[in-house]
Amino acid sequence: MSTLKKSFRIAFILCLLSVSAFSQIIQPPKWELSLSDQSAEVGEEIELIFKAEIPQNWYIYSNDFDPDLGPMLTELSLEGSEGLERVGELKAIDPKRKVDKIWEGEVSYFTGKGEFRQKIKITSEQVKTNATVSYQMCSDVTGQCVPYEEDFSKTFSAKATNNTQTQEPVTTFKEQTSEESEKAQNKEVPKTEKAESPEKERKPSEQTTDLSGDPEGKQGDATDLLPFLIAAFLGGLAALLTPCVFPMIPMTVTFFTGRSKNKSHGIKNAFIYGLSIIVIYTLAGTLVAAIQGPEFANWLSTHWLPNIFFFLVFIFFALAFLGLFEITLPSGLVNKMDAKADKGGLTGVFFMAFTLVLVSFSCTGPIVGSILIESAGGEIIKPILGMFAFSLAFAVPFTLFAIFPEWLNGLPKSGGWLNAVKVVLGFLELALAFKFLSVADQVYHWGLLDRDIYLAIWIVIFALLGLYLLGKIRLPHDSPLENLSVPRLLLATITFVFVIYLIPGLFGAPLKSLSGYLPPMATHDFNLEKLIRENKGAAVSESEMTEAPKYADLLHWPHGLQGYFDYEQALRVAKKENKPLFIDFTGHGCVNCREMEAKVWSNPEVLSKLKNDFVLVALYVDERTELPESEWYTSEYDNKVKKTIGKQNADFQITRFNNNAQPYYVILDNQENMLIRPKAYDTDPQNFIEFLDNAKAEFEK
Repeated sequence: MSTLKKSFRIAFILCLLSVSAFSQIIQPPKWELSLSDQSAEVGEEIELIFKAEIPQNWYIYSNDFDPDLGPMLTELSLEGSEGLERVGELKAIDPKRKVDKIWEGEVSYFTGKGEFRQKIKITSEQVKTNATVSYQMCSDVTGQCVPYEEDFSKTFSAKATNNTQTQEPVTTFKEQTSEESEKAQNKEVPKTEKAESPEKERKPSEQTTDLSGDPEGKQGDATDLLPFLIAAFLGGLAALLTPCVFPMIPMTVTFFTGRSKNKSHGIKNAFIYGLSIIVIYTLAGTLVAAIQGPEFANWLSTHWLPNIFFFLVFIFFALAFLGLFEITLPSGLVNKMDAKADKGGLTGVFFMAFTLVLVSFSCTGPIVGSILIESAGGEIIKPILGMFAFSLAFAVPFTLFAIFPEWLNGLPKSGGWLNAVKVVLGFLELALAFKFLSVADQVYHWGLLDRDIYLAIWIVIFALLGLYLLGKIRLPHDSPLENLSVPRLLLATITFVFVIYLIPGLFGAPLKSLSGYLPPMATHDFNLEKLIRENKGAAVSESEMTEAPKYADLLHWPHGLQGYFDYEQALRVAKKENKPLFIDFTGHGCVNCREMEAKVWSNPEVLSKLKNDFVLVALYVDERTELPESEWYTSEYDNKVKKTIGKQNADFQITRFNNNAQPYYVILDNQENMLIRPKAYDTDPQNFIEFLDNAKAEFEK
C-alpha cells in the first residue's frame, strides 16, 4: 500500500473512531409518505409517494436492476392494508446507475434524496394503508452496509361514486419509527408469539467490554485520481516519442533561436510556447467537462451504444498506429494556423503551439482520446486535470530544449525506432479496446466476451507485441531491424513475462492485479481451482465437520472455508472443539463483505488461520428464509416479531454488540465473552492477521 493511501486511511480511522465513541447504531434515512391525490374517488387510481432523505456519504439501492446481482433491492409490502388494491410494482423515480465491478453488473441507487411510487386502486370509501419498505443503505466511505425496514400507516376517506365531498383524513400520517409506532406494532403482534426455546431469547449482553468497532475509511475518489494523472502524464511522454512529434523538437528550437533578439527573449517565448500548449489541451478537457454531466456520465458508463462506440474508436486508433492508414486533419486548417504563426509576437507563438497540436494530431489524437474517454465519469475536475497532466509532459521538453538548445546534440536521430513506438502504442490501444466491449457485454448479458475469451485475446495481442519487439514480425512503415537493442530486448522480456502471468488465468487463477479490467470470474467457463476446491470441500464437509451445518443448502462460505450459519450451533461446536468462535456479520447485498473476502480472506495466511484456529459462523442479516413459527420471537430492541433468519441475525448484532453495519467481525470465547475489539471493513491483510492472532492469544490465556 502506498504512503498516500495509508495517510488517507489513517485520517479516516481517526474520524470514524471519534464518531464511534458516541454511538455504533447507524441511523436510517428520514422517510415520509404522501398521496398523489388527496381527493380521489372510489375506483380511481392514485400513487403512494415514499420520499427519503439519505444521510451524507450513504446511498440506498433502488429496485430496478437484476435481483440476482447481490445487493438488497428496495421492496414494499402492503400487508394488512384495507380498501385498496395494489396496481403494478413499486417504481423508483430517476435513480442513478453505474456498473459495479464487485457485483459484476449494473445497479441503480439514490444519494441525498430518493423517491419511490406505488400505484394503488381505491376500492372503499375508508382506506387504511399499512406499508413496510425494506431496503439497504451503504457507504463507500465507511465501507458498511445496513439493512432497514420502515413502517408507515395512513388512514383516509375517499369520495363515493356519487361525488360527495371528501372528508378530511381520519388520522394524520406518522412515520412508524417512534415509540408510539413501536407500541402500535406491539399491539398488532402480541408477545405470546415469542419463541418458547430459550436459545432464541437473545438479550443484550451484560459484558462491559468496549464494543466499538474500528471501521476504516475506504479510498475516496481523490486517491483514484492520482493513478489517472500519472497515466495521463506518461501518455504525454509517450506522445513525444511518436513520428509526428519527435521531429518537431529541433524545428521548434530553430524557430525560437532564429527569431529571438537575445537569450532572455528566447526563454520568454519558450515559456509562452509551453504554456500555450498546456492551455490548448486543458481547454479541450474543460469542454469535455462542461458538456458531460452526472446523468450523461451514467449513460456513458452503462449503455451499450457509447461503450460499443468507444470500442470501435480504440480499434480505429489501434489500426492507425499499426500502419493500416494515416489520420490527417484538413490541410486548409493546418495551413491557416501555420500562416498565423508566421506573424510573430505573442500571437505568433500561440498559433505556432496550435500548429504543433494540429500537425501532431495523427499521433497524439488516439492518446488524447483515450484520456478523455477514461475520464468520462461525470466529474468536472478529472478531464481538466487529465489534459493538464498530458500537456505538461508534452510541453515541458519543448520548452526546455528551446531554453537549452545545446541539449539537442544528445537526442537520438529520427528513424525507424519512432515507428516502433507508434506500433507498440497500437497494440496497447487494441488490448484496452476490449474493456469497453466487456462493459456492454456484462450489462446486457450478451455472453460474447466471457473471462476466458477476454484473456485469450489479451494473451494473443501481447504475444504478438513480444514477437514484434524481437523483430519476428514486421509491419508497414517499419525499417529493417539489423540489430536488437537492449531496451527493445528488455521490453520484449517484460511483455512475455506478462503473457506468462495471464496464462494461469485461463484455468481460473484470480489475477487480482487486473481485476478492474477483466470480466467477472462468474463468466469463466473452466475454473480448475474451483472444481478442485468443491470436490475437496465436499469430502471435508462430510467427514471433518463436528455437525452438519444448518442452512448449508441456502448459504455458502467462500474460498472453500467450512463453517456454520446458525449462532447456537456454532457456539456448541466451538465448545466441543475448544476453539474461539469467529462471527462474520455479513449479507448477500453487502458489497464490502465481498471485497473483504476477495482481497483479505484470499490471503493464504488469513485463509489458513480461519480454517485451523477458529470455528466460523456467518450470520447473514438479509437472508429472507422464514423460520418455523416456534422459532419466532419479539425483539426487546424494537418490539417487532423476528420471523426470518436475517432479521434474527440483525437483531442479535444490534442487541448484543450495539452495531448494525456490515461487514463486522467478532471473536468470542466458549463463554461468549469478547476476546478482542471487533473489526469492521479493512482491506489490509496484515491488519486482519493481527486481529486473528491477538484473539487467539487471548483465548489461549
